[in-house]
Order: sequence, then structure tokens, then C-alpha cells
Amino acid sequence: MIKQSKDEASFLPQQVIFDAYGSMGFYFADMSHKGSILSLPNGMHAWNVTSAKDINLSSLAPIIAQSKNIDVLLIGMGEEIAFFDKSIREELKKHSIIVEAVSTSAAISTYNVLLAEKRAVAAALIAVERVKI
Repeated sequence: MIKQSKDEASFLPQQVIFDAYGSMGFYFADMSHKGSILSLPNGMHAWNVTSAKDINLSSLAPIIAQSKNIDVLLIGMGEEIAFFDKSIREELKKHSIIVEAVSTSAAISTYNVLLAEKRAVAAALIAVERVKI
């Protein structure tokens, strides 16, 4: 599990590549995390979102707070691509963040490549039960 922090429910103080995912969790840096997750420039955080309908400006506030260090945000919407509110996309654009809302599988694949290229990427990933290839 992600290390417990004084200020946050869950936090790993660095951004890392995902090794695997599924069973409603994520695996990275010899650790596992159950539930949805945010990967931000300042580290990996638990994300209290279980479906696309939970995504709003409040749930994306940690991303907006770090917008100066993010060029691209990948939102993993779960097993399938789901509706993404246009007003949220417009708010992120005001903070110079390009957003791509895709399946969690596609988001992880793209995130891993961009992070390996040392790009300013963030990911907001809804946990999924099964891996879709």
C-alpha cells in the first residue's frame, strides 16, 4: 500500500511507472494500492473516485494545484471511455493542461511512455477489476 502521510490519506513522494493493474488496484515500485489513484509530479496519491460520475472540479483539485508542473493529464475513465464534462475540460485548459479522457488501460499505457520520456504528465486513474487489452 502507499505509505501513510501526516497530511494525506495515502502518498508516495515520487511519480513512478505502473507495473500492472486490475483487481481494483495498481502495482508500482514494489508496492500495491487498492482503489483509484492520482499520479502527480509530487507523487502518487489515493483518489476517492470510483466512477466517471465522481469526476468533478473538486476531485481534480490536486491536479489544478500542481498545474504549473503538468502539460498533459490522462484520465483513465474505467474499463470503457465515459462521458467527460466539457466544463471540466475548459477549466483544465485555463490552467494550460491538455486532458485526454480514455479507458484506464489506454491511460496507463500512454502515461508510462510519457513518464519514461520525462514529460510533464499526470494521471487520474479509476481502478478497474479486469485488464482490457
